[in-house]
Amino acid sequence: MFFRRKRSGENAKRSTSDLVDVGKWMSYFVLIGLVAGLGSVAFHYLCELGMHVFMDLLAGFRPDPPAGEHRLIPPSNTPFNPYILMLLPALGGLISGLLVYTFAPEAEGHGTDAAIDAYHNKNGVIRGRVPFVKTLASAVTLTSGGSGGREGPIAQIGAGFGSFLATRLKVSDRERRIMMAAGVGAGVGSIFRAPLAGALFAAEVLYRDPEFESEVIIPAGIASVIAYCVFCLVYGWGSLFHAPNFVFQNPLELGPYLVLALVLVLTGILYIKVFYGITRLFKKLPMPSALKPALGGLFTGIIGFFFCGALLHVSPLAFGYGAVQKALNCEVGIVALLALAFGKILTTSFSIGSGGSGGVFGPSIVIGGALGGAVGKLFNTVMPQVVTEPSAFVIVGMAGFFTAVSNTPISTIIFVSEMTNSYRLLLPSLLVCSVAYLLSQKWTIFENQVKSKVDSAAHAGEFMVDILQKIKVRDLNVLIRPATCVPKDMPFSKFKVFFSETKQHYFPVTDEHERLVGIFSSTDIRSVIFSKEIEPLIVMMDLATTDIIVTTPTEDLNTVLQKFTTRNIDSLPVVKDEDHGVLLGMLDRRAVIATYNRQIERLKNS
Repeated sequence: MFFRRKRSGENAKRSTSDLVDVGKWMSYFVLIGLVAGLGSVAFHYLCELGMHVFMDLLAGFRPDPPAGEHRLIPPSNTPFNPYILMLLPALGGLISGLLVYTFAPEAEGHGTDAAIDAYHNKNGVIRGRVPFVKTLASAVTLTSGGSGGREGPIAQIGAGFGSFLATRLKVSDRERRIMMAAGVGAGVGSIFRAPLAGALFAAEVLYRDPEFESEVIIPAGIASVIAYCVFCLVYGWGSLFHAPNFVFQNPLELGPYLVLALVLVLTGILYIKVFYGITRLFKKLPMPSALKPALGGLFTGIIGFFFCGALLHVSPLAFGYGAVQKALNCEVGIVALLALAFGKILTTSFSIGSGGSGGVFGPSIVIGGALGGAVGKLFNTVMPQVVTEPSAFVIVGMAGFFTAVSNTPISTIIFVSEMTNSYRLLLPSLLVCSVAYLLSQKWTIFENQVKSKVDSAAHAGEFMVDILQKIKVRDLNVLIRPATCVPKDMPFSKFKVFFSETKQHYFPVTDEHERLVGIFSSTDIRSVIFSKEIEPLIVMMDLATTDIIVTTPTEDLNTVLQKFTTRNIDSLPVVKDEDHGVLLGMLDRRAVIATYNRQIERLKNS
C-alpha cells in the first residue's frame, strides 16, 4: 500500500514524513479523479452532440435515454429515414478507423482490455495520444449507430492520465501501474454513476480468479469519488436507471433465478465466441485495417435496419440503455427482448470486432437486462404467484450476464445496484452471479486478463522473492551433493589425473585438518594446464581463492540466488552455520531454480 506507517518497536506513530507522503499521494489520486471526471463530462457531451448530428439530424432517429439521463440538445424535426440509418454506422466506422489506424492503432477495440494489458505487461505505460484518439473514435463509432459501451474510452482517458502523471513524476513501475488502474476506476465509476463499483472493478477485472489487486482499491476509491462528484455536479445526481422498489421475499423465486443463470452463461459463451470469431475474421480480411470498421459498421446498420419496424424502440444500435429502461418499466414483450439481446450480440461484435472503438460493458448490460426481462416475463406467465415482479429479473440479468463474460462477480453486483439504485435484490444477484462465475470461468471477453497474480508479469519478481525467502537451504538436503575435496598441497600434475576422471566443476580446497580454506573451478586451471613448464611448481592452493562465498543450512534461497549472481558462479559450498570451515556439500544454481519452478507450478495447480 502507499499509505504505510513507519513503526518503531511496538509503538507505531505516524511521523511528519509519513503525513507528507500520505498527503502527496492523496493529491495525486485527487488529481487523477478530477481529470477522469472532466474526461467523463467531455465524453458524455461529445456523445450527446454526436447523437444529435448523426442520428437525429441525418436519420431522424432519436433513441430514448435511460431515466437518469436527459437530452442536452433538443430533438430536431427531421423525419425518420431507415436507409440513412442503415448507412450511418458504416460512415462512423470509416471515420473511426481512419482516426485510430492513422494516429494510435492500439486504441482499436474495447479500451478496458488495453488497460489490463498495460497493467500486466507494460508497467502501466500508455501513450499520451491514446486517450484522445480513443475518445474521438469511440464518440464517432457509438453516436453513428455502432454498438458499444462508454466504459472503454473513459477507462483509457483515466488510465492514460494516470500513466502520464506517473511518468512525469518519475515514480516506480509499481506506482505507475496503480495510478493507471486508479484512473480506470475513476473513469468507469463516474460515467456510470457508480463510484464504489468503479473502484472495485479496477481492482477485480485484472484477474480471472476471484482476486482483487488490493493495492488498487484505496487509490481507485479516492479517484472514483472525486470523478463521480465532478460528473454529477455537471449533469445532476442520481442513478443511471430508475427502477421500481423491488423486494425479494419468496425463496421459491430462487428456482427461476437459477434458470436465468444458466441462460446467461450459455448466452455469454455464445457472445464471447461470436465476438472473437468475428474479430478473427476481420483480422484475416485482405483489406486496409482502417477500412475494416466501415465494413463492420455496414453489417451493423443492416442488422439495425431489420429493427426499423415494430422493434425500433428496442433497436440494437448505439448504446441501448433506453431499451433497458423500458424493460425495467415492463414495457417490452418477450420476443422483442430476445431480439434485442441477440441483435446486440451481433451489432457489438461487428462494431468493435472489426476494429471499431467502444466498450463491452455497456452492451453486456443491455444483453443481460433483455435476457433477464424475457426469462422473468416467461416465469411470470407460467407461475405468477412465484414470480410477481418480472422486471426484477432485468436487474439480476444485467449483473449475471456481465459476470459470465468478465469474471468480475463482486464489482458487477455493486455496479448494477448503484446504476439502478436497487439494493434489495442483492440475494438473487449474488446467487446468479456466483453460479454464472463458476460455470463460465474458462471464458472471458477480456483476453488480457490473467488467471491470478502468480501469472501476472507485474508480480513476477515479488512472487519469486516471496517464494525463495520461504525456502531454506536445509529444505534442499537431497539436492546438496557431496564434493571431493582437494588437499591444498596437492601438486598440479597429480590433480590433472584426478581431473580427467571426474565430472566435478568446482573443487573445494582443504587443509591438513580437512577444513575448507579455498575453492577453484575448472575455468581457473586453464592458464596452467597448457603451460607445462610451470606445472611442477604449482600446488592447488596457488589456484584457489580464499575469499569464499558460502551458504549455510539456515539461509533462504533468495539470499543464495543473490550470491550466485554476485560472481556469476554456478555452485556454492554449503557449510555449517556455527563453523564455516566444515563443508557439508555443494549446492548448484540449477537446483535452486528448479525448486522455484516447482513451487510456482504447485501454486498454479492449487
